[in-house]
Amino acid sequence: MRQETRQEAGKAVYGLLAEFPNADSLCAAAKEARAHGYTHAEAYSPFPVGGLEEVLGTRRSWVAPAALVGGALGGAATYFLQWYAAVIDYPINVGGRPLHSWPSFIPATFELTILGAAVAAVLAMLIQNGLPKLYHPLFEVEEFELASRNRFFLCLPAHDPVFAPGPARELLEGLHPMLLREVPA
Repeated sequence: MRQETRQEAGKAVYGLLAEFPNADSLCAAAKEARAHGYTHAEAYSPFPVGGLEEVLGTRRSWVAPAALVGGALGGAATYFLQWYAAVIDYPINVGGRPLHSWPSFIPATFELTILGAAVAAVLAMLIQNGLPKLYHPLFEVEEFELASRNRFFLCLPAHDPVFAPGPARELLEGLHPMLLREVPA
């Protein structure tokens, strides 16, 4: 007997969520999903799982390049501001020192380089994670709160190009999850 899914009944579905007991079974399930063409599969675990990013084909993070650019811009802007103030706008000859006395500019330049990098990294991380997001459809699945404690979850979202409710359910059932839930949108 064929089970009717919510999507087929006219109700939107976010995807299918499967719960696994350990990291190894999550990695195996992610490999199998990737082998079946799922490019947007999502994995959730209480700690970082080595090799899971490669299995899921996660794209490279742009937080580090953003931090580099933020630090360089912060440092360059600070150095330029000090140079402009001391050499061009308000030159003061103090004790015969040169107007462009670069060693005195280094402490503030260093501090604002670090500040610029930190601010850029935090902003890039928030943007890349899609935060602040106060709601996610997975929060509707009661067991999902265990993802931060001791369980491992794999979600096949409906927006994945190869997602079809029936074949996706069969794929996940074949991986023998502890739990298989349809996530409402």
